[in-house]
Parts: sequence; structure tokens; C-alpha cells
Amino acid sequence: MDDTTTVQDLKTVVKDFVEERDWAQFHSPKNLSMALAVEASELMDLFKWKTVEEAQEEMKGKLLEDATDELADIMIYAIAFANRYGIDVAKAVTDKMEKNKVKYPADKFKGRF
Repeated sequence: MDDTTTVQDLKTVVKDFVEERDWAQFHSPKNLSMALAVEASELMDLFKWKTVEEAQEEMKGKLLEDATDELADIMIYAIAFANRYGIDVAKAVTDKMEKNKVKYPADKFKGRF
């Protein structure tokens, strides 16, 4: 689906879901950013106490399914934030990646942080 679904398609799905439930009234920047953080922490919780090797090895089956659901929740809240505040996601990502290229030039950061 990634090959055929646009960001706008996803924004519309989220917008329609929110509108059908009249949830925009709860979508303040504080609430949406907190919801995003909670969902990110739920993704992290799946890997708590695992070694890097264990986490990598277990990324199949149930853990992959759970991680996929948490990633979807993160993306949904991020899209809801973009919808609520008129953020062009493609432009935001493209612009930020350009800033990252300047901040982290490949010739200085390749293979390291």
C-alpha cells in the first residue's frame, strides 16, 4: 500500500475518523503531542529489558504485529496533529531532511553519530 497510498490519502482517513467522532475539540497541541509521546513510549515498552540482539531476533510474529500497531498509532496522532494545524507533511519532512543534511553532513557522520 505504501506504493499507492499518498500522504493526503492518510490525512483524509484520519480526518474522516476524527470528524465522525467529533474529536477535533480535544485536539489541542498539548493533547496531541502528549498522545504521540504516550504511543511512542508504548512502542519502546515492547523492547524494554531486551538486548539489541533479542529485540532484533524477536521482530517477527507477535512482536512485529504489536510494533506495527504502535507505529500506526504514532502515525495517526502525527497526522491528526498535521491536519489540525495545517501542516503539509511532505513539505515538513522534505524541509527537515534538508536541514539534517546540513547539520549532519554525510562525509562527517557516515557510520557514526
